[in-house]
Amino acid sequence: MTPTSQNHPANYYIDLEEKYGAHNYHPLPVVLDRGEGVHVWDVEGKKYYDFLSAYSAVNQGHSHPAIVEALVEQAKKLALTSRAFFNSTLGEYEKKVTSLFKFDKVLPMNSGAEAVETALKIARKWSYEVKGISENAAQIIVCENNFHGRTTTIVSFSNDPDANKNYGPFTPGFIKIPYNDAAALEKILEQNADNIAAFLVEPIQGEAGVYVPDEGYLKTAYELCKKHNVLFIADEVQTGIARTGKLIACQHEDVQPDILILGKALSGGMYPVSAVLANDPIMNVIQPGQHGSTFGGNPLACAVAMAALDVVKDEQLSERAETLGQLFRSEIEKVITKTNLITKVRGKGLLNAILINDTPDSSTAWDLCLALKENGLLAKPTHGNIIRLAPPLVITEAQLLDCVKIIEKTVSEFKK
Repeated sequence: MTPTSQNHPANYYIDLEEKYGAHNYHPLPVVLDRGEGVHVWDVEGKKYYDFLSAYSAVNQGHSHPAIVEALVEQAKKLALTSRAFFNSTLGEYEKKVTSLFKFDKVLPMNSGAEAVETALKIARKWSYEVKGISENAAQIIVCENNFHGRTTTIVSFSNDPDANKNYGPFTPGFIKIPYNDAAALEKILEQNADNIAAFLVEPIQGEAGVYVPDEGYLKTAYELCKKHNVLFIADEVQTGIARTGKLIACQHEDVQPDILILGKALSGGMYPVSAVLANDPIMNVIQPGQHGSTFGGNPLACAVAMAALDVVKDEQLSERAETLGQLFRSEIEKVITKTNLITKVRGKGLLNAILINDTPDSSTAWDLCLALKENGLLAKPTHGNIIRLAPPLVITEAQLLDCVKIIEKTVSEFKK
């Protein structure tokens, strides 16, 4: 088939990136040129199901017309003012997002990592000015195998060597405990709650391989934080915006975080938009000049985010993710009974992963993703022997079952 992008073959674009770009990613060897809904097309015109959704940023599907229209119309009108002035879009967005997620205030940022950094700064400032912790003594509890981004402070509390090797010296002030271990959290809080500002947690550890904690873990952790006057910070950059079958994953356990971090699908993947939400007693510690971003809360971002949130509501994407997620896992369970290549499927909503029957240092999961690509489905391994499977939430039941057939076919034909 004739290539669709300037008549260049795939290797042309791959070679360009290899030559001129930093080698900080290891992409699947496919060069994408166009996307619509649940599908993407490469430069040679081959069509694929997207089962990564840009790490859950494209929950509303590629190039959703309502979001595209909002982007184009606002770009024609006003894109950026900085926060030196008020603009006619930011307040409307702030009202919408705080009402939807039930918080008093929002602090708008751009990337997920920026939002995490913002939440950490707010929590520390609150701990000194409200809780009364001695200056520079505040500690924040985090979980092992976390992924909150790649800034210097964030990698300081990562235990992934790829994330933190040779990036020191690291930022102090963090205590690591095992994930999904309420007893470990309780022990630390009983010992040292007076100096602890917050507990930062992912409701599901996505990058760690879609590790879903035991039922009740989030609720127990939240209650322990309340008991000890410690802020509960939920990083829902990947799990938020309907991905797990609720608007945010914490809602599965009726938990309203003290600080909520959003990103990725907050814009439907159309533009970098992130947000930190909290109520007045916490957010009001931030005063003019104490934190900000030139692009944070820009009119273009606000218009796009409002349209993206409308799509989630209007197309009932939370409910769709819940129903189709249950169907997907049940169908993959049937595939597992027919093969020894996959040992388990786990997840919530349409954030799922399959565990490959090989060691994390093997190439089996990568090779299986290459085979899936040949059969028209794009996915990517994480942590060596785990493949994350997360299609756009606009996927239909018929499309989902078609994807299960592709997975079953690929697995049945796969040779290690």
